[in-house]
Amino acid sequence: MNQTPLIHLVDDDAGVRDSLALLIGTVGLRVMPWAHPQAFLDGFDREAIGAIVLDVRMPGLGGLQVLEALRTQGADQPVVMLTGHGTVALCRQAFKGGAAEFLEKPVDDQLLLDTLQSAVRQHVRSRQRGLADREARERYGQLSPREREVLGLIVAGLTNKEIGRALGLSPRTVETHRAHLFGKLGAPTLAQLILRYAQLAEDDAAAGA
Repeated sequence: MNQTPLIHLVDDDAGVRDSLALLIGTVGLRVMPWAHPQAFLDGFDREAIGAIVLDVRMPGLGGLQVLEALRTQGADQPVVMLTGHGTVALCRQAFKGGAAEFLEKPVDDQLLLDTLQSAVRQHVRSRQRGLADREARERYGQLSPREREVLGLIVAGLTNKEIGRALGLSPRTVETHRAHLFGKLGAPTLAQLILRYAQLAEDDAAAGA
């Protein structure tokens, strides 16, 4: 599978598509041009890392409608909106709809490239955070109810003796639970344990309250 970031370029103007595709390709990004918004919505790769360049004014589905459809479908690629007739109201509407950036035509070449490269980095970080969150939740789901209780009290800053008194356990039993949950969660240090799982422990405690 090609892991080079992919830029989807949606514009009904063939001249604009060709020139922007050529420009974007100069910085090593793959480009997939689309002349028809609906064809793009039906066919674009939602799993690919990258960004979307979307013209605001197009026949049929306009750019803002496409933006709304993308968010409804759960697409997470950053969207850069382009327009030749920008207004404050239009800009506000685009950002409210989830656009990452709003640029006016004729767009400055370097500004567009900088914007897209920043958008791709943003998307990479977002996907990495999402993967880490899913992994954390999967690991957390492996804990027993008692281990979750111990984790919540560790996150709260209690010592083994204090946890033992709170749960009616011996310090040795607390230490055993502690060792098990450290192993299951894959956190080699207390700081990493708290950083990764504090919010999950708090959510779990709140749900059980």
